[in-house]
Amino acid sequence: MPFLAIDVGNTRLKWALYSAPHPGAGLIDHGAVFLEAIDDLAESAWQKLPAPSSMLGSIVAGEGIRRRTEAQLEIWDVDPAWVVSSASACGVTNGYDHPNRLGVDRWVALIGARHRLLARGTPRPAVVVMVGTAVTIDALDASGRFLGGLILPGFGLMLRALEMGTAGLKAPTGETVDFPTNTSDALMSGGSDAIAGAVERMHRKLHRHTGEEPVLIMSGGASVKLHLITELHAEMVETLIFDGLLQLQAKRLAL
Repeated sequence: MPFLAIDVGNTRLKWALYSAPHPGAGLIDHGAVFLEAIDDLAESAWQKLPAPSSMLGSIVAGEGIRRRTEAQLEIWDVDPAWVVSSASACGVTNGYDHPNRLGVDRWVALIGARHRLLARGTPRPAVVVMVGTAVTIDALDASGRFLGGLILPGFGLMLRALEMGTAGLKAPTGETVDFPTNTSDALMSGGSDAIAGAVERMHRKLHRHTGEEPVLIMSGGASVKLHLITELHAEMVETLIFDGLLQLQAKRLAL
């Protein structure tokens, strides 16, 4: 009973085909395409895959992208299903003022992080960081309650904002260094330190709030850049949203 998990962000569509719709299932295949290339999936990456018996996805890219994705799914006899953020699910409580307004990618990642921690035994608080077009930094306490989080522009958005709003800063991408001595490095180092500082500050606040050192979990396409510069130990989990989707699908089938 293959299960297809789909994560549609602001820039790319990521997918993973598992042998079954439950946590721990074997990975059959996976891939990613930029949103511009969605319309070729049925005739390229998905053409020779075993037909999934079910599908669940997380999407933040909008209605038009959802329709284009569902059009590609028509090669199989599978009903598209998409996660909607809720007040609680899979042992995670949503502390947002309006739970359904929490970004669904953040919600699914929190569920994935929670169950990753539970698998180790004693639960701990966690800071869950998703690094993509935007950066989200979310706090999860040891009971599984999402306390709140931050949204920042990602590396690319920061650089483009500076180029658009400041004369003379159209410099090529530089490196992250301690003491930049050219404009390219100053731009990259400034953006990197801003994101890393927000992560470290949230980590301190959650530590102070819970009285326990949080686990730092990072995921997303640009998480490697951040992992290299933060002074905290971080766990890199590229499958975090897929892990959450597996948990949610198992729960759906159990109802």
